[in-house]
Amino acid sequence: MSPATPPPAAPPAQATGTALELLVHGVGGATPQEVLGDPRTIRVTGDATAAVYRRTDDVHGEKHPERYRDEPVAEAYCWSGLTSGNSSRALWLLLLPFMVVNLAHWMRPTATGRTRAVRLYGVLVRLVALSLTVLLTAAACEVALDLVAWQCAGTRSCAERRSWLGFLSAHQGSWWSQPGRRIAFAALLPTALVGLLWYLSHRTWSAYESQGPLDGTDVDENDPDGAEEAHGPGAPAPDSLAPDAPSPLTVPTPDADGARGRPPAPVRPALGRPGFWYGRRLVARLRAAHTAIGFLTVAAAVTGAAARYDRTPDSPVPQALGAAVEGGIVLCALVAVWVVCRRGRSERVRDTRLDCALTTYLPGSALALLALAVLHASWSRPAWQSSGSLPGETAFRLLALVQGVLVVALALVARSLHRRTPEPRTILYGLGGPAVAMLACALGGVMTGGVAQRVADWLDGPGTPGMDQADMAGPPVLLSWQASVIPVLLLLLLCPVVVLVVRTARTARRLGPLVEAEYAPEPPDRARTRRIARIRATAALTDSAPWIVGVVSAATLLLGAGAIVGSWRSNEVPGRAADGSVPLLESLAEAAQSTGSWLVGLGFVLFVAGGRRAYKDASARRTIGILWDVGTFWPRAAHPFAPPCYAERAVPDLASRMSAWTTTMPLGRLVISGHSQGSVLAASAVWQLPDAARSRVALLTYGSPLERLYGRWFPAYFGPVPLLGLHRSVHCWRNLWRATDPIGGPVRISTDPDPGVDRGPLKDPLAYGRTTELPLPEPILGHSDYQADPAFAEQRAALLEELGPIVPRQAEGQPQGPAEARMRRDGHKGSSGRSSG
Repeated sequence: MSPATPPPAAPPAQATGTALELLVHGVGGATPQEVLGDPRTIRVTGDATAAVYRRTDDVHGEKHPERYRDEPVAEAYCWSGLTSGNSSRALWLLLLPFMVVNLAHWMRPTATGRTRAVRLYGVLVRLVALSLTVLLTAAACEVALDLVAWQCAGTRSCAERRSWLGFLSAHQGSWWSQPGRRIAFAALLPTALVGLLWYLSHRTWSAYESQGPLDGTDVDENDPDGAEEAHGPGAPAPDSLAPDAPSPLTVPTPDADGARGRPPAPVRPALGRPGFWYGRRLVARLRAAHTAIGFLTVAAAVTGAAARYDRTPDSPVPQALGAAVEGGIVLCALVAVWVVCRRGRSERVRDTRLDCALTTYLPGSALALLALAVLHASWSRPAWQSSGSLPGETAFRLLALVQGVLVVALALVARSLHRRTPEPRTILYGLGGPAVAMLACALGGVMTGGVAQRVADWLDGPGTPGMDQADMAGPPVLLSWQASVIPVLLLLLLCPVVVLVVRTARTARRLGPLVEAEYAPEPPDRARTRRIARIRATAALTDSAPWIVGVVSAATLLLGAGAIVGSWRSNEVPGRAADGSVPLLESLAEAAQSTGSWLVGLGFVLFVAGGRRAYKDASARRTIGILWDVGTFWPRAAHPFAPPCYAERAVPDLASRMSAWTTTMPLGRLVISGHSQGSVLAASAVWQLPDAARSRVALLTYGSPLERLYGRWFPAYFGPVPLLGLHRSVHCWRNLWRATDPIGGPVRISTDPDPGVDRGPLKDPLAYGRTTELPLPEPILGHSDYQADPAFAEQRAALLEELGPIVPRQAEGQPQGPAEARMRRDGHKGSSGRSSG
């Protein structure tokens, strides 16, 4: 071409089509009108529980792209009905320990090539969860069988105070007066409790885990052998790496010339695998095992007392009958434990199978054994008289001891995993899971002990069970010892609380000059500065929460061990165990016992009152729903009676909506915009998208706990490597955060060069004092109302611009357009969505 020849004219710019912004709200829920800022909305797709909404004027926005050149069509995905819908959700308060132990399962540290250790970690958490089912059922047996049917109905004064126990009273001489028949009748209560838990789990399983996916993809093409499932997110099979090959879990570092190393091969992380949000088979297996264990616990409580009496010469019933029932209980319990220890979860495939024989015959066999135990206990034993308490003391001690041993073993495994793949920001050096599992055991002990002690105090009238003036022996003394350590635990917590208060005050004073410098040259206002600095310092307390959890868990473990030793050696409640010692020790023991009993009783009353209020009041139910928003994000991989995982509905909903829109709008652009917990759902949904759809999606997060909470507490799933993979898999990503936000924070994507994902801290408040444009004081927004900040609209517009026009593939040798040149230039960073994720 001669110099005089003009260059060919550039082709006309290609239309980008309509842009869509999919808004996902955070915890606490929000109405479509609040999210979209318009009182007129219409449901586009979904149902009354969770749905996508648009403004009425935007229903046919795709058909009129000329109306949306300045801003995208807005859609709102509202999912609050999944956690705070109808009044039956108030019953979920009973499932709080189960929810907490399920969280411990997902807090496993990052692991590479540690298949056995990862599996052992899961087994230990599932065994802790199984012990909580035994504890809850045993507490129900303690209340119904021991306190009501055995002790109160067997004591004349107690039975006379409770007229409704007349037909069970040992002094009435009725058919029900024999102790075996009384406890057989009382077994209806714990049996009904186990049945209720089974029903709730089955009902939610049908509504959440059993929902089929939109597409038929079954196997992860990037992980056909399921190596990642065993070795952790992003881990290849051990034999797939050459001896000198770099691990794909490591972030590429600059080479000698300063260029980035080649990015790792595209490996789908755990949250992006087809079966992660489809736990149908696992929950069914665990539900069968836990239901069977619940029925077997009731059967053991019923037949234990009768079998013990049958060993005396006065019993007319052969000992072999009781021994046969007990043998069947032990054999069935071993099968249930075996089922719990086996892996039943597959993340790389959507496992649509069901172990029909297991889920049917295991609970049925346990229920049949319970019926045999009831028949055996109902056998006539005319000489049998009830006295003292049922033989449950040793069972509660052994159960508490087993829980402590399991938590210690879990801590050893977690520490070993963390040392193998250390990540600096992982909480408690990898011990977050064991700490939370210990808290779950403590919650279970406080709830069950509180119920038993309140019922005992109510039945015994003016007396205190376990003391000299009482008519009843009361619940197992271990429960009194555990209640007595609660005041000690609260006193121990005063030290870290005081340290945090002092540190926060010092931080606020140190931030004062920085705040004034940030808003200079406006004249300083000491009160305004102090308030802004105090809110920023208080927001930083979130980063200290792990150490509070660690202190509470360690103190609970040590004090719980002391309670077991004290109850085992003395076999008496603390108030009586200290008799004969120094007066100060006697006073402290009695004060601890009475205060602990009062605190447990107060907690039980508040718990019942909260559940009753949530059952009747929708606003209170919404407040409690915030707890479930945070705690029930994860699938039920450890405890099937935990509240259901709403993400098993929400994540596929979002992924399906994005896939459907990108399919029907080949020239469209999509920004998924998530606030707070909604950003976690948005990121999880983006991981589930096919590569082609992900390359056309931009991610906007604000007030996001992705790294600050999820990355530190759940490093195997939201740690540095998965978040780096998310950055590389989407076309572009921006994250907004404020220093005054106690929940959201930066996502800390560490690459070279800086990817520019984090944009913050945003100025909060927007104005320091009164101005001509803002004559009234501006509020400090903290975690809320990010869309009111001008930076939100700026970053959303930047994302849409960066998505850019879709340019068709050019023939070889053809000149590149500016958009294609930019995509090729940035290809090594994975900005086109084709690299790992």
